[in-house]
Amino acid sequence: MKILVIGSGGREHAIVWKLRQSATVEKIWCAPGNGGIAQHTECVPLDLKDVHAAADLAESLGADLTIVGPELPLVLGIVDEFSRRGLAILGPRREAAQLEGSKIFSKQFMERHGIPTASIYGICDSAADARAALDKAEWPVVIKADGLCAGKGVLVTSSREEAEEFLGRAMEQRDFGDAGSRLLLEEGLRGQELSYIVLTDGDHFIPMIPTRDHKRAFDNDAGPNTGGMGAYSTDDILAPELEKKIVDTVVAPTLRGLKSDGLPYCGFLYFGLMLTPEGPKILEYNCRLGDPETEAILLRADFDLAAACLAAVRGNLAAFRAQWTPGASACVVIASEGYPNSPIVGREILGLPSASPRSETGVVFHAGTRSANGRFYTNGGRVLVVAASGSDLQQALNRAYETVLSIKCEGAFYRTDIGASERAKELQGQAAKSTS
Repeated sequence: MKILVIGSGGREHAIVWKLRQSATVEKIWCAPGNGGIAQHTECVPLDLKDVHAAADLAESLGADLTIVGPELPLVLGIVDEFSRRGLAILGPRREAAQLEGSKIFSKQFMERHGIPTASIYGICDSAADARAALDKAEWPVVIKADGLCAGKGVLVTSSREEAEEFLGRAMEQRDFGDAGSRLLLEEGLRGQELSYIVLTDGDHFIPMIPTRDHKRAFDNDAGPNTGGMGAYSTDDILAPELEKKIVDTVVAPTLRGLKSDGLPYCGFLYFGLMLTPEGPKILEYNCRLGDPETEAILLRADFDLAAACLAAVRGNLAAFRAQWTPGASACVVIASEGYPNSPIVGREILGLPSASPRSETGVVFHAGTRSANGRFYTNGGRVLVVAASGSDLQQALNRAYETVLSIKCEGAFYRTDIGASERAKELQGQAAKSTS
């Protein structure tokens, strides 16, 4: 197969890295890619907003399959354009991609199909409407910009002042552009978050290993929301009975609902969940692989990713079985100074040659980098995603942070507490066993 990967971040680097391990793959391109991806795969220019140019590119390259990484091309209808031309592509059509492209659309979809989620306080078209909805809300409250905001258009708060400031930024100062012209206000759910992702052909699906990510910029979940500062996965992150409940009450009803609404879905579907005392409830859908969850997931994938993606496109997932390496994986994001609001670009990144293990136990995935004359420079908010696997979470974390410490970039920062809550839980369990 010849495969075109669309995107330029750490998720796309991880996808390319995994596809290169497939014996069935002859050639891979990445458009537009980044400095790190270009080390071992041909990168070609592409404006991610130009779905016609993407289809032209796939045709000219003779790609047998195109895999879309980020949400923007999907929401803009890249799959519709490829399908119109008879080109094989993995991803949902534009209308189905509204599950991510519009928070209001997805919330109404969940309510229509009885999928457990947070209660709505208001769907607001003006700041006045939003303030009136706040008057009736119970705290904490969640405020979501309706459109795509790269993970930054959500506020969870118990502060009226903070809520007012956010809705002013969204609806009056227009910080999120058109994406913030409508707001969704809903109850703040309590519990533990979980990322659950499936690959589906519309009828059947294969689950990816569950992960947890860290969305706040700084340690102890302080600072603003980001696209994600790290993630981890372990064998026991999700009990089998709870996973069955997620499948029965969230995943299966979502796929049935899409079909009954005339929205056939092919591709990766991300369920952002809150595990509440009342059971799992959905926070959000993404119509693609999560980032940085992908980097933790694919490090433990013990199957042919290219074959799985092709089976989904052909509607043949029923017979596919995904295998996973036992143990754990973790990834840590190194971000530019000023991220997420005003990241500084153009700073040189040092220490990368020695920080790129050739073993599958650890990999440095490039997210926002560019290369020039053999050197690498920051070119975005999230710069690198350092991922590692191990026999347990502690070993995976040790390997990841050891590599992080060898990388130097002025002003860059990272969280030091990725997986800390899970590790504390493990230690408590071990202590309980030793005293019993």
